[in-house]
Amino acid sequence: MAGSRSRKSTRVARTVVARRAGAKPVLLAGGNPQIAKADGDAPVQAYIAAMPGWKSDLGRRLDDLIVRTVPNVRKAVRWNSPWYGIEGQGWFVSYHVFTRYVKVTFLNGASLQPVPPGSGKDPDARWIDIHEGQLDEAQLESWVRQSAALPGWQGFDWL
Repeated sequence: MAGSRSRKSTRVARTVVARRAGAKPVLLAGGNPQIAKADGDAPVQAYIAAMPGWKSDLGRRLDDLIVRTVPNVRKAVRWNSPWYGIEGQGWFVSYHVFTRYVKVTFLNGASLQPVPPGSGKDPDARWIDIHEGQLDEAQLESWVRQSAALPGWQGFDWL
């Protein structure tokens, strides 16, 4: 047990030193960038820049699509993922990097038409896994527009 703690402490210390030296963010399991909790465009852009390989381009395209579709969108990074919402309405979409895809989650996705294919324990949330070269911008734009028009998730502060 002590050896395990020691290795973890060393790993944490290296991470802190690397951050202070201006190193790139640490990539967590599946290549998801570890970005500190923060509000605004800057942390979202840092997340997108740190997305590995083709996923970084997809992140830019998602961010551009969301901003173009919802001009008054607010941004934040929470739980190592970008979140988008509307002040007074709540959060409506987030995305997260996995090894082979980027998961785009609509917090009120059960109310969208057509309903996004992914579902889990949350009865309201639905998602789509986007693999390399498989972004359907027209469908995603429709879901973003619909989702932004509905009441969003109020699970954490700022909105």
